[in-house]
Amino acid sequence: MGLTTPLFFFGTLQHPPLLAAVLGDIGHVTLAEAALPGYRTSAAREGPFPVITVQPGAVTSGLRAEGLRPEDVAKLDYYEQAFGYRLIDAPLADGRTARVYIPLQGLWTPDGPWSLEAWARDWGALSVEAAREVMRYRGRKTPEEVGVMFPRIRARAWSRINAARSRHGAGTFPGEIDLIDQRRVYAGFFALDEIDLRHTRFDGDLSDEMTRGVFVVSDAALVLPYDPMRDRVLVVEQMRVGPLARGDATCWQFEPVAGLIDPGETPEETARREAMEEAGVTLGALHPVGESYASPGNSTEFYYTFVGIADLPDAAAGLGGLEAEQEDIRAHLMSFEDLMRLCDTLQAANTPLVMLAYWLARHRERLRSAS
Repeated sequence: MGLTTPLFFFGTLQHPPLLAAVLGDIGHVTLAEAALPGYRTSAAREGPFPVITVQPGAVTSGLRAEGLRPEDVAKLDYYEQAFGYRLIDAPLADGRTARVYIPLQGLWTPDGPWSLEAWARDWGALSVEAAREVMRYRGRKTPEEVGVMFPRIRARAWSRINAARSRHGAGTFPGEIDLIDQRRVYAGFFALDEIDLRHTRFDGDLSDEMTRGVFVVSDAALVLPYDPMRDRVLVVEQMRVGPLARGDATCWQFEPVAGLIDPGETPEETARREAMEEAGVTLGALHPVGESYASPGNSTEFYYTFVGIADLPDAAAGLGGLEAEQEDIRAHLMSFEDLMRLCDTLQAANTPLVMLAYWLARHRERLRSAS
């Protein structure tokens, strides 16, 4: 297979793990320092990635990639086109010609300097995970479709980064899993995978091959705002499609404040952001309640749950939510006794709310005495 014209990488593709996530094998690719005159690299205001713009007199440093094959360039085209980048020919400072991925005009906004080292430190691992998912859609989805999905792809990648930091598992069985195949059968805001696997049984034998379906969703933070002085909580109410799809007569649910964790966010930051977005509430101290799977038999959904200390006057009740996310949320104030009555009479159909209520029952006196 013939080789192509060298490419010039000015941004994240200079990071070998990311290049390998896009291409697979990169052993045949030679990377050497190079410079591209007449262009400036800047951070993009819209995200943690660089944008390159024409600027006479400027010089952009990067890497010249040689040894690329047509299939490599096809893979790079797919990846870069998802973000609105296209190849052009440009002369390098040494007089040789290379091809450079340039964004469509006006697509991204330059916003100050960009550092490869800082990006690799803060965003490299997440970007590699996201690139692996992007490339799995090649031949199945267009680059434009992947571009629309990319915020959720990044969120799922952030969940995989968080999974490596999980603290649970003490005392559980150290068995092995033979992952035979994993297929993505649906991808959009959420995703659905089918997995063929075998695993070690408790008797030491290997299980027969089995196929399982798993709902793939990014991590979430949930918080129950609690006012220890007034001894009351804030819960939110909104329509939920889960009860609707199940055929439940009640599709509006009482819940704790909740939201998906954005890439780069800590669960605590998400809890504070969501409390303000959904109910206009500023949280004080956050008390961790649990880090747990919602339904580990069929879902990746992982919850970071908190009770958050808050000032909850009567005015805290009302309507909230972000119109941009089509949220229609009503906040309710509820005394501790009313909350426990809701749970004890099986009127609370939201498992995290019940869990948070019983945690609060256990720790309520301590929180009130500390206020």
